[in-house]
Amino acid sequence: MEGNDGKLVGEIEQITKMMDMLIADTSVPKNVRSAVSEAKAKLNAPGEYTVRISGAIYNIDEVSNDINLPPQARTVIWNILGKLEALKG
Repeated sequence: MEGNDGKLVGEIEQITKMMDMLIADTSVPKNVRSAVSEAKAKLNAPGEYTVRISGAIYNIDEVSNDINLPPQARTVIWNILGKLEALKG
């Protein structure tokens, strides 16, 4: 994956910005913001990319169908999950 490291880092930065947007959005339920924050921490932690990405997917997937999630936030969460799944391969 060495040749893709630059691209991967760029993708992770883009995903992190999307996560930051959700974390800052007060219309998003606190439990969802907390899960996204944990996912962001896992994604940016040291270690293998696949492990970090899988951990982030797990956290976000748990709250992706929260009944109290505003429609715009749900769309962002699904976009994040799609990007993470694509990186995971």
